[in-house]
Amino acid sequence: MREVTASGQTVEEAVQSALEQLNVSRDQVEIEVIDEGKKGFLGLFGSALAVVKVREKKDNIAETEEFLKNVAKNMGVEVDVQTIIEENHVTYQLSGENIAILIGKRGKTLNSLQYLTQLVLNKNGSQYHTVTVDAEGYRDRRKETLIDLAQKMSGKAIRINRKVALEPMPAFERKIIHSALQESSEVTTYSDGVEPHRHIVINPKSLD
Repeated sequence: MREVTASGQTVEEAVQSALEQLNVSRDQVEIEVIDEGKKGFLGLFGSALAVVKVREKKDNIAETEEFLKNVAKNMGVEVDVQTIIEENHVTYQLSGENIAILIGKRGKTLNSLQYLTQLVLNKNGSQYHTVTVDAEGYRDRRKETLIDLAQKMSGKAIRINRKVALEPMPAFERKIIHSALQESSEVTTYSDGVEPHRHIVINPKSLD
């Protein structure tokens, strides 16, 4: 994080000097006024320059990348992080050896890592971001698995003509199930239970 101390006839002049040295805009920095300066007698004698310290704001996204690398390292995994920013959504793509350790059973470790990453990213940021943490394309594979599960369990619900409850899932995974079955003419879906045990129930329409 870069910072400079600059001076000028006024605070504003000092700030502008610092911004030019850092080559950044005002909204990218934090400004600390060290001395407001003073005008001398007749504008000449006894005058003192204004002095400011200007530092770049923390880059939360870059800091979060380091957070992910450090957590992975503590788990014995060296990772590379590729960051994709789309408006207020940030995706962190992790790659490296032994990546399965970071995924965990049915993605539970990866989901926990994603939750913590979102907290870290939004801790000091002025804009709220949603976050996806992926590892070697796991999210796409998991989505296919969930769609297959939705079709299989809806078939079971229809066959036995009873409600079928799925295992607890995080909200973004439940959304995949809901979306996969929303056009079905034979079943409806709803979420039940309290986090972290909230789950989807598939209900045959014949029971409505």
